[in-house]
Amino acid sequence: MIKERMTPEELAHLTGYSRQTINKWVRKEGWKTSPRPGVQGGKARLVHVNEQVREFIHSAQRAADVPTPAEDSFDALLLSLAKEMSHGEQKQLTSLLLREGISGLLLRLGIRTQESQ
Repeated sequence: MIKERMTPEELAHLTGYSRQTINKWVRKEGWKTSPRPGVQGGKARLVHVNEQVREFIHSAQRAADVPTPAEDSFDALLLSLAKEMSHGEQKQLTSLLLREGISGLLLRLGIRTQESQ
């Protein structure tokens, strides 16, 4: 998921490149940034994701992240979806899965009923 402002770590996770590579792109391409709230020292920045940054991100995504027909499976879909989630969303889903388990998740989604357990 691409947000309005993202950390270099989030952009690295999204593209498959390192945080250092993202920071190099920020400087080289002159992307607009702002200080990250709550982080002292002034080095932590948020990248403003405008159309230029979006296009660059989409063109720079590593080919390995694009599922091939052989990888076009449920597992690949789940991994792809997880990569699109923010860190906070991933933590919430992990918490839900640990708390509810697969049966609880399927029950919440209406895929499984109480009787079929």
